[in-house]
Amino acid sequence: MLHVSHLSKSYGIATILDDVSFVLNRGEHAGLVGVNGAGKTTLLRIIAGLEPPDAGFARLDAHATLGYLPQGLVLDDELALDALIRQGVAMWETARCAMNELAARLERDAARPDANEGSTVKSLAEYGAAVARFEALGGYDVETRIEDVLRGLGLENVARDLPIGKLSGGQRTRAELARLLVSEPSVLLLDEPTNHLDVAALEWLEEFIHAYAGAALIVSHDRVFLDHTVSQILELDDVTHRVTIYHGNYSDYEGAKARELEQQWSAYQDQQAELARLTDAARHLRGIAKFRKGGKADTNDKFAKAFFANRGKATVGRAKNIEKRIERLQTDEKIDKPKAGYALKLDFGEMPRSGQMVLQLEEVGHSFDVLRLTNDERRETSNVKRQVSNVNWLFRNVNAMLRHGERIALVGANGTGKSTLLKIIVGELQPTAGRVRLGANVRLGYMPQEQETLDVSTTPLAMVRALMPVGETDARHFLHFFMFERDEVFTPIGKLSYGERARLILAKLVAERSNVLILDEPINHLDIPSRERFQAALDAFPGTILVAVHDRAFIERFASGIWAIEKQTLRAYE
Repeated sequence: MLHVSHLSKSYGIATILDDVSFVLNRGEHAGLVGVNGAGKTTLLRIIAGLEPPDAGFARLDAHATLGYLPQGLVLDDELALDALIRQGVAMWETARCAMNELAARLERDAARPDANEGSTVKSLAEYGAAVARFEALGGYDVETRIEDVLRGLGLENVARDLPIGKLSGGQRTRAELARLLVSEPSVLLLDEPTNHLDVAALEWLEEFIHAYAGAALIVSHDRVFLDHTVSQILELDDVTHRVTIYHGNYSDYEGAKARELEQQWSAYQDQQAELARLTDAARHLRGIAKFRKGGKADTNDKFAKAFFANRGKATVGRAKNIEKRIERLQTDEKIDKPKAGYALKLDFGEMPRSGQMVLQLEEVGHSFDVLRLTNDERRETSNVKRQVSNVNWLFRNVNAMLRHGERIALVGANGTGKSTLLKIIVGELQPTAGRVRLGANVRLGYMPQEQETLDVSTTPLAMVRALMPVGETDARHFLHFFMFERDEVFTPIGKLSYGERARLILAKLVAERSNVLILDEPINHLDIPSRERFQAALDAFPGTILVAVHDRAFIERFASGIWAIEKQTLRAYE
């Protein structure tokens, strides 16, 4: 169905793809993985026909159709949501309109007393043909499909006539995904489809793709999503720029990679042992040859001189053969040392310990309607409660306690107020009702979604030295804990990747000696290795953490408890 053959792509001297080949047949769903910058998006754009390859080709079978969901969406802001969705079924929509127009004409003709029988027969024939075409394109089942997709992606309550420009960023992505899924193309290309989905929408999309009859190529950093949707993994290597195919889901791929690493370590250690043995043997033979050369060389016995000279040459020859073998093992047959897994060892120094009670939420509620009315003059909580009893609450009656050392995941559907609650906790937003009490010796460190807390004009090294009374060596050592190596500490922050910035914000919070971390979707745009490294950094943190996150694998491995915003309030789960 999808054929990619010997595809290569470079930008200037930088190779992105080199001789990439694979085939996806009908019903096959594959995950495309690789570190950020490996070329995953470039590969999808080439397959979608948006970029030309330097060599090779990507083609579909005859009559196959392709649907592509990019990361960076460019949509018509004036277009209504309903019109966008129906672009996915344009031929069906045209057939529906034609059928309805002919039906209306028949009604008008029937109401006319002077209706011509021949004209009516012709209109009936045209209407019958229009109905047949409409039904061939899916008929009224398409309308049901549209409703199902919108409901599954959490858009059922959005007004259909609302312009796209009025939607949030997450809603825009889900609207385009809905248009794509409604169209049911032969091949789906999805670039990070889970970024703006809550757990309910994620689970619905998993079921949709699992049952999808066409081929699918999915770029995702959600390990659980890949486990539930794909049957093979295409790994795009950032060094070789080629694709390696692994059968099974993401967990199977992780197991295969672990076995490969174990085998590579074994082969590397065997080769190192062989090199050591051969080096010792060559050194030993050279020593023997040197001894034999001088052993009888000072006698007048011509026979002895010739004998030892020949024996010495033979020994040197054997040594040279061994040295040639050593050279081959160090060049053509060299087995590279496997990259060791990153073992994070953070020393947080004299971090002040908070009290056992870190923060207490007492009857906290929020409504943006009331915020607009009372932003200049805050009223007493009791007065606010009386005056806003009929307003639209985002959440209310929230009571919870965060204790020292807890790792709490804050979850909830999109739009339920997770980011708003975090802003209230850190003091960036006043609650409409209730209050937040901080415990003794609490130092909050806050990581918002948009990373606006970083000065993009400075460097990681300069940032750390501005926050800590340390020299360059100690500052570089500190940044090394957060995986900033060598000259990376001099890179302007504005040129760092999203994952590098996320790690740098964590470093900033630690440098500021925060003992309570409040994190809003910190891993949203990180690739899977970066997510695992970020989690390792959090695991090493000795304080308390409250993190809004929807990555289910991260929650399962990291969280000691869950706060869920449900039905406009907060529920705590152990």
